[in-house]
Amino acid sequence: MIKCPVCSMETENWGKSCPICGFSVASIDSFDAWAPELAKSGSGDFFDPEKFKELATLEDANFWFQARNELLLWALKRYFGKLERYSEIGCGTGYVLRGVEQAFPNAAIVGTELFVEGLNYAAQRCKRAKLVQLDARQIPYRSQFDVVGIYDVLEHIEADKAVLGQIYESLVPEGGLVITVPQHAWLWSSVDDAACHVRRYSASELEHKVMAAGFEVLRSSSFVFLLLPIMVVARLVKRKAVSDTSAELRINRYLNWLFRKIMCVEFNLIRYGVNFPIGGSRLLIARKKSR
Repeated sequence: MIKCPVCSMETENWGKSCPICGFSVASIDSFDAWAPELAKSGSGDFFDPEKFKELATLEDANFWFQARNELLLWALKRYFGKLERYSEIGCGTGYVLRGVEQAFPNAAIVGTELFVEGLNYAAQRCKRAKLVQLDARQIPYRSQFDVVGIYDVLEHIEADKAVLGQIYESLVPEGGLVITVPQHAWLWSSVDDAACHVRRYSASELEHKVMAAGFEVLRSSSFVFLLLPIMVVARLVKRKAVSDTSAELRINRYLNWLFRKIMCVEFNLIRYGVNFPIGGSRLLIARKKSR
């Protein structure tokens, strides 16, 4: 089911245009573009798309992205192992999406991103996913996905409640939601400013907003707990310094190896049921309730 962004008509008979009002989906760089006016914006508008190039070169070797992927793929298999239709909101360069493709080879997968720069990188990494440009505040899909993932994206959007409501509508009954966000306002630094964050969440804020959107929380835990003391020191040093989104990703390879091993220990503890009360990030898993 598709909801037209112009006339709000919901229809299953959608091709490239609305059968009621005639609205047509644009095409940018061969991607369907539902919000073309935002497709190339940046520098303070949610995220700076010029940073995708550097992210794409750093993600594969960085301990944090590796550990987060391991955690996310475990969560998807553990809680929604039979998923057949999956969507990721804000898929960026396709780093997570590629992992989901490999973990669920029979699933129909849709990756969405506001900026076409990110989709161009995702297209190089992903083999099967349909890649679409859209604004998460106005998702056209209705009752279409078994699971939606949104990973370190919600903190970029002022209207996070609207996004959660749109995700709710895009899910089938009892569909799943997997979220990661940066955590703790007291960890705010110039890195957050450079990343165009509008907030770092507390556990209660995220959980209350997810429940208010119509979801039941299945699991909520901090991660980056064991490395939190190091993160605190780094953030204090950078609190007033000029920084950029990749500042914390360019680290010594020996430290990268060590941090990866520490995150493996933390992942195993989470997998066996430990919910950490504090940490640099939070993982939340939820299920859509019927209204």
